[in-house]
Amino acid sequence: MTTTLNLTAIHAQASQAAETAAREYFINKLGGVDRFACGFAWVRIEQNIRANSKLGKELLALGFDKGYTSKRFELWNPCRLHVQNVDTLEAGAEAYAKVLRDNGIEAYGCSRLD
Repeated sequence: MTTTLNLTAIHAQASQAAETAAREYFINKLGGVDRFACGFAWVRIEQNIRANSKLGKELLALGFDKGYTSKRFELWNPCRLHVQNVDTLEAGAEAYAKVLRDNGIEAYGCSRLD
């Protein structure tokens, strides 16, 4: 990943994609009712980026944190919806990660049940 990326613009585009995907899933698949399996979803950037580097500081400013176990940058609930359904949150995380991958950043959506 190069540091010449405009991370603010990519983050804005990815956040919008995540919110749209999650809302569509929530409305179309769940009928707008928060039900079924509860859980969490996040995006993980797979490159090992130092937190004190220029890129690391930019990611921290955008809301990313270093994962406790992975030691990679992660952004929890990128769709920013306040629902518990893990599938809805996962749809948002996958959409966010796809925008990052489209911009040359190796990232994946992750989730776990509560």
